[in-house]
Amino acid sequence: MTEAYIYDAVRTPRGKGKKSGSLHEITALELSTQTLEAIRDRNDLDTKYVDDVVLGCVSPVGEQGGDIARIAVLNADYAETTAGVQVDRFCASGLEACNMAAAKVMTGEADMAIGGGIESMSRVPMGAAGGAWSSDPQIALKSYFSPQGVGADTIATKWGFSRDDVDAYAVESQRRAAQAWEEGRFSKSIVAVKDQMGGVRLDHDEHMRPDADMQSLAALNPSFAGMGSMGFDEVIKQRYPELEAINHVHHAGNSSGIVDGASAVLFGSKEMGERLGLKPRARVKQMASIGSEPGIMLTGPTDVTLKALKKAGMDVGDIDLYELNEAFASVPMLMMHLLGIDHEKMNVNGGAIAMGHPLGATGGMLLGTMVDELERADKETALVTLCVGAGMGTATIIERV
Repeated sequence: MTEAYIYDAVRTPRGKGKKSGSLHEITALELSTQTLEAIRDRNDLDTKYVDDVVLGCVSPVGEQGGDIARIAVLNADYAETTAGVQVDRFCASGLEACNMAAAKVMTGEADMAIGGGIESMSRVPMGAAGGAWSSDPQIALKSYFSPQGVGADTIATKWGFSRDDVDAYAVESQRRAAQAWEEGRFSKSIVAVKDQMGGVRLDHDEHMRPDADMQSLAALNPSFAGMGSMGFDEVIKQRYPELEAINHVHHAGNSSGIVDGASAVLFGSKEMGERLGLKPRARVKQMASIGSEPGIMLTGPTDVTLKALKKAGMDVGDIDLYELNEAFASVPMLMMHLLGIDHEKMNVNGGAIAMGHPLGATGGMLLGTMVDELERADKETALVTLCVGAGMGTATIIERV
């Protein structure tokens, strides 16, 4: 099996996912195009050597559909021989795309491939693609379908995380993200988004609220209590009858932000890197995906982490840095609790609570963040993982070169 190396990683800043956001007038195609152009230009890359581009996209409809990966390849003026495919594993789509690109290199199908993702949540609303799980009673009832927020609140209830606990985690995420930006920790990978005239439209993550504190978060009403009262609390209690009631503790301030953004990560074999004069930055050590209980939905990261570690012959303590998407505060809190991971190793530069979660792009963004952070902090290993809709988890272990 050929080893897959990471040669570069870029991402756009995250723009607020609403009409007033800085990236609302920039299409998903253009966001993806600019990340692909950056990968090419930063590495003086002859794109005829890029065999495939794999992009995650959770709502592949309208202007974001039609295999946006291949269309972005053409729009970025890559060689016509570079293929493109879009994939959807809900919130882990971007990381799954990276794993697929790496796997193509490992199996010899490709000598060089790009993984990453795209989501313009201001232009193509979350849920625009529809789906049977939430709308067809045949599957919704048997799988205890409930909205993700109710699942996050169920985690908090079942494992005893209070409103103060999840708010304190959110405040720390904001503090870490602000510090990371102040210290330039993202400067290696950020690609400023430009408009048609070449002017910079956005060069920073604009969702952050560094002034957030316990008092300001305490003033926010729970976001998912209303959904729970519509019957979803009773649905989830059928799956977890030991819970007398669901304590709704999550709100906009301790949940991931809705944002626009794109990411791209360049993978290749050692031989192709040497041929093109590229220096590898990290090696893909292990990848894994699992299914988990779909009602609560968000517990997958723990199990997929254990699976990836076992396959790699490693233990929890062998990983220097953990990056788990902050879909809701209770998600990383649960994994730290169950696996005994110190918060000093988890999401050291903040996460989606502060900076936002552009669904299909996030996994690629997190992987790139860890490549940068391993180099900055002089660490050796990192594990990236995300919780996933319908009860799944995806993880990737990388090792600095």
